[in-house]
Amino acid sequence: MISYAPLFRTMKEKNITAYQLNKMGFSNTTYHSIKRGNGITMKTLNTLCDLLDCDITDVVEYVKEQK
Repeated sequence: MISYAPLFRTMKEKNITAYQLNKMGFSNTTYHSIKRGNGITMKTLNTLCDLLDCDITDVVEYVKEQK
């Protein structure tokens, strides 16, 4: 499963809040959708990497589900 934990770590490390991300042009609705663990498009992933000046691995990670 895809985890957005790296996104929240990256935001914390860069001292960027959801409010600031929204002011940078990122949709608040999309942010809250990510918080709920919903999927995102490659365009959204690209936008986050651009706004946060980071790599994809700083936004998402794959976590193998335990069976």
